[in-house]
Amino acid sequence: MQAKIIKIISKNYEVLLEDDTVRQAKLMGKVRLQSSPVIGDQVVVEQVDNDLVIQKILPRKNQLIRPSVANVDQAMIVMSVVDPDFSPTLIDRLSMLIVHENITPVLVVTKTDLPFSNSVEEQIQSYEKGLMKVIRTSKKNLNAEILACLKDKITVLTGQSGAGKSSLINTIDPTFQLQTQEISKALGRGKHTTRHNELHQIGSGYVADTPGFSALRFDHIKPENLAQCVLDFQPYLNQCRFNDCKHVNEPDCCIKQAVAQKKIEQQRYDSYLSVLKMIEQGKERY
Repeated sequence: MQAKIIKIISKNYEVLLEDDTVRQAKLMGKVRLQSSPVIGDQVVVEQVDNDLVIQKILPRKNQLIRPSVANVDQAMIVMSVVDPDFSPTLIDRLSMLIVHENITPVLVVTKTDLPFSNSVEEQIQSYEKGLMKVIRTSKKNLNAEILACLKDKITVLTGQSGAGKSSLINTIDPTFQLQTQEISKALGRGKHTTRHNELHQIGSGYVADTPGFSALRFDHIKPENLAQCVLDFQPYLNQCRFNDCKHVNEPDCCIKQAVAQKKIEQQRYDSYLSVLKMIEQGKERY
Protein backbone atom coordinates (compact mmCIF):
# COMPACT_ATOMS: atom_id res chain seq x y z
CA MET A 1 0.00 0.00 0.00
CA GLN A 2 1.03 3.61 -0.52
CA ALA A 3 0.60 6.30 2.10
CA LYS A 4 1.61 9.88 2.91
CA ILE A 5 3.45 10.82 6.12
CA ILE A 6 1.39 13.58 7.73
CA LYS A 7 2.89 13.77 11.24
CA ILE A 8 6.26 13.07 12.84
CA ILE A 9 6.72 13.40 16.60
CA SER A 10 10.15 12.16 17.61
CA LYS A 11 10.31 8.65 16.08
CA ASN A 12 6.53 8.20 15.83
CA TYR A 13 4.92 8.42 12.39
CA GLU A 14 1.32 9.05 11.37
CA VAL A 15 0.36 8.20 7.79
CA LEU A 16 -2.64 8.83 5.54
CA LEU A 17 -3.63 5.76 3.56
CA GLU A 18 -5.15 5.78 0.07
CA ASP A 19 -8.63 5.18 1.58
CA ASP A 20 -8.22 8.40 3.64
CA THR A 21 -7.79 6.56 6.94
CA VAL A 22 -5.04 7.69 9.30
CA ARG A 23 -2.80 5.10 11.01
CA GLN A 24 0.22 5.01 13.26
CA ALA A 25 3.24 3.43 11.56
CA LYS A 26 6.69 2.19 12.47
CA LEU A 27 9.84 2.70 10.43
CA MET A 28 11.90 -0.23 9.16
CA GLY A 29 15.59 0.12 9.99
CA LYS A 30 16.57 -0.25 6.34
CA VAL A 31 14.56 2.89 5.47
CA ARG A 32 16.84 5.00 7.65
CA LEU A 33 19.70 3.93 5.39
CA GLN A 34 17.73 5.22 2.39
CA SER A 35 16.76 8.64 3.71
CA SER A 36 15.34 10.34 6.79
CA PRO A 37 11.55 10.49 6.41
CA VAL A 38 9.90 13.90 6.42
CA ILE A 39 6.28 15.01 6.37
CA GLY A 40 4.84 14.94 2.86
CA ASP A 41 6.80 11.82 1.92
CA GLN A 42 4.96 9.25 -0.16
CA VAL A 43 5.85 5.85 1.29
CA VAL A 44 5.16 2.15 0.81
CA VAL A 45 3.63 0.57 3.92
CA GLU A 46 2.90 -3.04 4.84
CA GLN A 47 0.92 -4.69 7.59
CA VAL A 48 3.27 -6.86 9.67
CA ASP A 49 1.42 -8.69 12.46
CA ASN A 50 -0.28 -5.91 14.43
CA ASP A 51 1.92 -3.11 13.12
CA LEU A 52 1.82 -0.94 10.01
CA VAL A 53 5.42 -0.67 8.83
CA ILE A 54 7.01 1.88 6.48
CA GLN A 55 9.06 -0.18 4.02
CA LYS A 56 10.21 2.41 1.49
CA ILE A 57 10.25 6.14 0.76
CA LEU A 58 9.18 6.90 -2.82
CA PRO A 59 11.09 9.46 -4.94
CA ARG A 60 10.40 13.09 -3.97
CA LYS A 61 9.45 15.76 -6.49
CA ASN A 62 11.04 18.33 -4.16
CA GLN A 63 12.14 18.84 -0.59
CA LEU A 64 12.63 21.83 1.66
CA ILE A 65 15.34 21.32 4.27
CA ARG A 66 14.09 24.04 6.59
CA PRO A 67 11.18 23.69 6.91
CA SER A 68 11.64 19.92 6.48
CA VAL A 69 8.84 18.79 4.17
CA ALA A 70 8.67 16.94 0.83
CA ASN A 71 6.43 16.98 -2.26
CA VAL A 72 5.29 20.56 -1.66
CA ASP A 73 3.00 22.24 -4.20
CA GLN A 74 3.15 25.79 -2.89
CA ALA A 75 4.72 27.86 -0.13
CA MET A 76 2.84 30.67 1.55
CA ILE A 77 5.22 33.42 2.64
CA VAL A 78 3.43 34.86 5.68
CA MET A 79 4.42 38.49 6.20
CA SER A 80 2.79 40.99 8.56
CA VAL A 81 2.32 44.67 7.77
CA VAL A 82 3.69 45.60 11.22
CA ASP A 83 5.11 43.98 14.35
CA PRO A 84 7.30 42.54 12.89
CA ASP A 85 7.83 44.99 10.04
CA PHE A 86 7.02 44.16 6.43
CA SER A 87 10.26 43.03 4.75
CA PRO A 88 10.51 42.99 0.94
CA THR A 89 14.10 41.73 1.20
CA LEU A 90 12.99 38.65 3.14
CA ILE A 91 10.05 38.06 0.79
CA ASP A 92 12.33 38.20 -2.24
CA ARG A 93 14.95 35.87 -0.74
CA LEU A 94 12.38 33.33 0.42
CA SER A 95 10.72 33.47 -2.99
CA MET A 96 14.04 32.71 -4.74
CA LEU A 97 14.62 29.67 -2.54
CA ILE A 98 11.05 28.47 -3.06
CA VAL A 99 11.09 28.85 -6.87
CA HIS A 100 14.47 27.08 -7.00
CA GLU A 101 12.75 24.02 -5.50
CA ASN A 102 10.03 24.11 -8.20
CA ILE A 103 7.47 25.24 -5.65
CA THR A 104 4.98 28.05 -6.27
CA PRO A 105 5.33 31.01 -3.85
CA VAL A 106 2.24 32.80 -2.54
CA LEU A 107 2.49 35.97 -0.45
CA VAL A 108 0.02 36.13 2.45
CA VAL A 109 -0.02 39.57 4.06
CA THR A 110 -1.33 39.41 7.65
CA LYS A 111 -2.49 41.88 10.34
CA THR A 112 -4.03 44.14 7.69
CA ASP A 113 -6.58 45.31 10.29
CA LEU A 114 -3.73 47.15 12.07
CA PRO A 115 -2.58 50.65 11.04
CA PHE A 116 0.39 50.61 8.65
CA SER A 117 2.29 53.16 6.60
CA ASN A 118 1.77 54.30 3.02
CA SER A 119 5.21 52.98 2.12
CA VAL A 120 4.19 49.46 3.20
CA GLU A 121 0.99 49.81 1.15
CA GLU A 122 3.08 50.74 -1.88
CA GLN A 123 5.37 47.75 -1.30
CA ILE A 124 2.39 45.38 -1.10
CA GLN A 125 0.95 46.85 -4.30
CA SER A 126 4.27 46.32 -6.06
CA TYR A 127 3.92 42.57 -5.39
CA GLU A 128 0.28 42.61 -6.49
CA LYS A 129 1.44 43.99 -9.86
CA GLY A 130 3.98 41.15 -10.25
CA LEU A 131 3.64 37.45 -10.97
CA MET A 132 3.35 36.17 -7.38
CA LYS A 133 -0.15 35.65 -6.02
CA VAL A 134 -0.84 38.01 -3.10
CA ILE A 135 -3.58 37.50 -0.48
CA ARG A 136 -4.31 40.11 2.18
CA THR A 137 -5.90 38.89 5.39
CA SER A 138 -6.30 39.51 9.11
CA LYS A 139 -7.16 37.48 12.18
CA LYS A 140 -10.52 39.25 12.48
CA ASN A 141 -11.42 38.92 8.80
CA LEU A 142 -10.01 35.81 7.14
CA ASN A 143 -9.81 36.08 3.35
CA ALA A 144 -11.83 33.20 1.81
CA GLU A 145 -9.33 33.16 -1.07
CA ILE A 146 -6.88 31.36 1.23
CA LEU A 147 -9.09 28.26 1.49
CA ALA A 148 -9.52 28.17 -2.29
CA CYS A 149 -5.76 28.46 -2.71
CA LEU A 150 -5.12 25.54 -0.32
CA LYS A 151 -7.47 23.10 -2.08
CA ASP A 152 -5.88 19.83 -3.30
CA LYS A 153 -2.34 21.00 -2.49
CA ILE A 154 0.41 20.45 0.04
CA THR A 155 1.26 23.91 1.30
CA VAL A 156 4.08 25.00 3.57
CA LEU A 157 3.93 28.15 5.67
CA THR A 158 7.08 30.18 6.08
CA GLY A 159 8.08 33.77 6.77
CA GLN A 160 8.96 35.88 9.77
CA SER A 161 8.64 34.60 13.32
CA GLY A 162 5.72 36.45 14.84
CA ALA A 163 4.02 37.19 11.52
CA GLY A 164 1.13 34.91 12.43
CA LYS A 165 1.70 31.51 10.79
CA SER A 166 0.15 29.50 13.64
CA SER A 167 -2.54 32.16 14.17
CA LEU A 168 -3.45 31.88 10.49
CA ILE A 169 -4.05 28.14 10.81
CA ASN A 170 -6.01 28.65 14.04
CA THR A 171 -8.21 31.21 12.29
CA ILE A 172 -8.87 28.88 9.35
CA ASP A 173 -9.82 26.03 11.70
CA PRO A 174 -9.90 26.77 15.46
CA THR A 175 -9.96 23.03 16.26
CA PHE A 176 -6.26 22.79 15.51
CA GLN A 177 -5.54 24.39 18.88
CA LEU A 178 -2.06 25.30 17.75
CA GLN A 179 -0.04 27.12 20.39
CA THR A 180 0.63 30.76 19.65
CA GLN A 181 2.56 33.33 21.53
CA GLU A 182 2.75 37.11 21.67
CA ILE A 183 5.84 38.72 20.22
CA SER A 184 8.64 39.00 22.73
CA LYS A 185 9.02 42.75 23.25
CA ALA A 186 12.48 42.24 24.70
CA LEU A 187 13.77 40.48 21.60
CA GLY A 188 11.63 42.34 19.09
CA ARG A 189 10.79 39.08 17.33
CA GLY A 190 8.40 36.19 17.76
CA LYS A 191 9.09 32.92 19.51
CA HIS A 192 7.71 29.95 17.61
CA THR A 193 6.10 27.29 19.78
CA THR A 194 5.44 24.43 17.34
CA ARG A 195 7.18 21.34 18.74
CA HIS A 196 6.70 18.86 15.94
CA ASN A 197 6.25 18.60 12.17
CA GLU A 198 2.75 17.99 10.95
CA LEU A 199 0.54 18.32 7.86
CA HIS A 200 -2.85 19.70 8.91
CA GLN A 201 -5.83 18.81 6.74
CA ILE A 202 -7.82 21.82 5.59
CA GLY A 203 -10.66 20.85 3.29
CA SER A 204 -9.04 18.72 0.60
CA GLY A 205 -5.57 20.18 1.13
CA TYR A 206 -2.74 19.88 3.66
CA VAL A 207 -0.77 22.64 5.37
CA ALA A 208 2.56 22.36 7.17
CA ASP A 209 2.91 24.75 10.08
CA THR A 210 6.65 25.00 10.46
CA PRO A 211 9.31 27.22 12.05
CA GLY A 212 10.48 30.26 10.13
CA PHE A 213 13.88 30.39 8.52
CA SER A 214 16.58 31.24 11.06
CA ALA A 215 19.09 31.46 8.21
CA LEU A 216 18.75 31.51 4.45
CA ARG A 217 21.11 29.25 2.51
CA PHE A 218 21.93 29.99 -1.13
CA ASP A 219 25.16 28.00 -1.47
CA HIS A 220 23.32 25.24 -3.37
CA ILE A 221 22.27 27.67 -6.13
CA LYS A 222 24.68 28.31 -9.00
CA PRO A 223 25.12 32.01 -9.90
CA GLU A 224 24.07 31.36 -13.50
CA ASN A 225 20.79 29.78 -12.30
CA LEU A 226 19.73 32.47 -9.82
CA ALA A 227 17.86 34.65 -12.34
CA GLN A 228 15.55 31.70 -13.09
CA CYS A 229 14.54 31.78 -9.41
CA VAL A 230 13.18 35.35 -9.60
CA LEU A 231 9.53 35.00 -10.54
CA ASP A 232 9.21 38.43 -12.15
CA PHE A 233 12.29 37.83 -14.33
CA GLN A 234 10.81 34.78 -16.03
CA PRO A 235 9.03 36.50 -18.95
CA TYR A 236 12.34 38.12 -19.96
CA LEU A 237 14.77 35.22 -19.59
CA ASN A 238 16.72 33.88 -22.61
CA GLN A 239 16.21 37.14 -24.51
CA CYS A 240 19.51 38.86 -23.70
CA ARG A 241 22.30 39.29 -26.26
CA PHE A 242 24.55 36.88 -24.35
CA ASN A 243 23.40 33.38 -23.39
CA ASP A 244 25.39 33.54 -20.14
CA CYS A 245 24.14 37.02 -19.20
CA LYS A 246 24.09 37.56 -15.43
CA HIS A 247 22.03 40.74 -15.82
CA VAL A 248 24.59 42.93 -14.05
CA ASN A 249 26.91 44.86 -16.42
CA GLU A 250 26.27 43.15 -19.76
CA PRO A 251 24.97 45.22 -22.72
CA ASP A 252 21.56 44.52 -24.29
CA CYS A 253 20.25 42.81 -21.15
CA CYS A 254 16.48 42.32 -21.28
CA ILE A 255 16.20 42.12 -17.50
CA LYS A 256 17.90 45.50 -16.99
CA GLN A 257 15.80 47.00 -19.78
CA ALA A 258 12.62 45.73 -18.07
CA VAL A 259 13.76 47.28 -14.79
CA ALA A 260 14.48 50.61 -16.52
CA GLN A 261 11.02 50.48 -18.12
CA LYS A 262 9.49 49.70 -14.69
CA LYS A 263 8.16 46.36 -15.93
CA ILE A 264 10.21 44.76 -13.14
CA GLU A 265 10.29 46.42 -9.72
CA GLN A 266 13.65 47.90 -8.73
CA GLN A 267 13.37 46.11 -5.36
CA ARG A 268 13.19 42.69 -7.08
CA TYR A 269 16.31 43.50 -9.10
CA ASP A 270 18.20 44.84 -6.06
CA SER A 271 17.36 41.67 -4.13
CA TYR A 272 18.67 39.59 -7.02
CA LEU A 273 21.94 41.52 -7.12
CA SER A 274 22.50 41.19 -3.36
CA VAL A 275 21.95 37.42 -3.38
CA LEU A 276 24.07 37.00 -6.52
CA LYS A 277 26.92 38.81 -4.75
CA MET A 278 26.55 36.54 -1.72
CA ILE A 279 26.72 33.41 -3.86
CA GLU A 280 29.72 34.61 -5.83
CA GLN A 281 31.56 35.50 -2.63
CA GLY A 282 30.99 31.96 -1.41
CA LYS A 283 29.17 32.80 1.78
CA GLU A 284 27.10 29.94 3.20
CA ARG A 285 24.62 31.66 5.49
CA TYR A 286 22.87 35.00 5.31
